[in-house]
Amino acid sequence: MDNILVIGSSGQIGSELVMALRKIYGNDHVFATDIKQPTPEVQETGPFQILDVLDFKNLLHFIVRYKITQVYNLAAVLSGNAEKIPLQAWDINMKALMNTLEAARQSDAKKLFWPSSIAVFGPTTPRHNTPQLTVMEPNTVYGISKLAGERWGEYYHNRYGVDFRSVRYPGLISYKTEPGGGTTDYAVEIFFEAIEKAKYQCFLKEDTALPMMFMDDAIANTIRLMQADPKKLTHRSAYNMAGISFDPKGISEAIRKHIPEFEISYKPDFRQAIADSWPASIDDSVAQKDWGLTNTYDLEKMTKLMLEKIKEMKG
Repeated sequence: MDNILVIGSSGQIGSELVMALRKIYGNDHVFATDIKQPTPEVQETGPFQILDVLDFKNLLHFIVRYKITQVYNLAAVLSGNAEKIPLQAWDINMKALMNTLEAARQSDAKKLFWPSSIAVFGPTTPRHNTPQLTVMEPNTVYGISKLAGERWGEYYHNRYGVDFRSVRYPGLISYKTEPGGGTTDYAVEIFFEAIEKAKYQCFLKEDTALPMMFMDDAIANTIRLMQADPKKLTHRSAYNMAGISFDPKGISEAIRKHIPEFEISYKPDFRQAIADSWPASIDDSVAQKDWGLTNTYDLEKMTKLMLEKIKEMKG
């Protein structure tokens, strides 16, 4: 039986990934760790421990002690926040990855998932239907760290046999956890503001299209990649993962079908320049072919569910 370590389990992805993995592998076999406290659901259903991925000695000790065979490393400073603290963000993002790669090399935890991002692309990348292999010249701290991470992951696979797997996440949308400082966070904030105030001031222009994915699809596809036959994986850097593409105007129109009085205004900030350097749509046909990537939520289905769940949460 696999023992799985999730680093960054208190974040937007980690909190939901832990619960999905526990349903598959059993509560006692999925170890949640972070430097901050977990959600009550994660805390109550299985093991949780405070663990700093930047502390290599303790990380390796944890992996050996609990006989970990798979690691999901989700620790990162996201795009918007990274621009405010560039050197610190680079140090955290890269050290977190290098520590897990080296721990995988030195232990039995050879299978490692680390998320890349559409931030690896830049203003010289084709913006529409961005292919798997293309020009990659990111101009943000987050994107530079993710591109470097992809190269290091492939290197450790080729050089040391680490079973490194990754996807380039689009913007991720969930009602369960607060946004974490990313450029695509408007697509989560807008739902909460729609329920609470029936209005929202967006930090991107109305026609800024970006690839997005509902969290349920992101989690299912992440696990699908990790369970895939390694012989079928043709890319050991990171796979494109598209989801659905829409802009703030489009999502506001979808919300207005359920909340007719909803109003949106626009006040672009520094994140507009980041969004302008990213693709508007992604080609993920290679991931579909190699390991069966699928997407079940379109904009209408996602909007309906987000509004229903947030209403339930708000009572």
